[in-house]
Amino acid sequence: MYNTKDSFSIKCWNEDDRPREKLVKKGKTAVSDAELIAILLGSGSRDESAVSLAKRILARAENNLNALGKLSVKDLCKFKGVGEVKAINIIAALELGNRRRAQQALELRKITSSVSVFELMQPLIGQLDHEEFWVVYLNNSNKVIQTKQLSKGGITGTLVDIRIAFRQALELGAVALIMAHNHPSGALKPSESDIKLTAKIKKAGESLDISILDHLIITEKAYFSFADEQML
Repeated sequence: MYNTKDSFSIKCWNEDDRPREKLVKKGKTAVSDAELIAILLGSGSRDESAVSLAKRILARAENNLNALGKLSVKDLCKFKGVGEVKAINIIAALELGNRRRAQQALELRKITSSVSVFELMQPLIGQLDHEEFWVVYLNNSNKVIQTKQLSKGGITGTLVDIRIAFRQALELGAVALIMAHNHPSGALKPSESDIKLTAKIKKAGESLDISILDHLIITEKAYFSFADEQML
């Protein structure tokens, strides 16, 4: 159990320094990460303010919000003053941030490079602890029609049914697609099965006149592009 003692209640603080009041008066950018988390927590404990508790939680994640987003309800509940409801509030807020980032990338719509694919897909699969395989469906202007999860697997792999991928492409009227899957290990080198699957999907696409523009392997901070490496 992570614990500390801080009996200085937020109620005793100057109104301008209280997280909620500070956000209202000075705007959201004036509020620190710890203060935003304190707002989500709502309260601390008898021995500690919400802000102090939030700082401890952030310190546990090395003051990195991406690392914080990987903590589970069980992890967060190890902190004294954090119950299941508070833990869920934090996880839900961070997941909303992830989805907002993904939506912003999707709103750009047009795929112009492997970087734009990474920006679209990283918030969805870059931080997962299991493998997922996704397909990005495009029209003839390389604009995104839809992103869809094709399969979900374990730590080291996932099975992919390419018939489902192309059935969806035909239903959407897509003329091109981009594949993406994550490597929870952080390794960027494609496996032999990754290479064989890519070749198999490319061959199937040729028979249907659907272009396979790329296949990305995505980790938290980087990616590998089959197209960039001339492997398509």
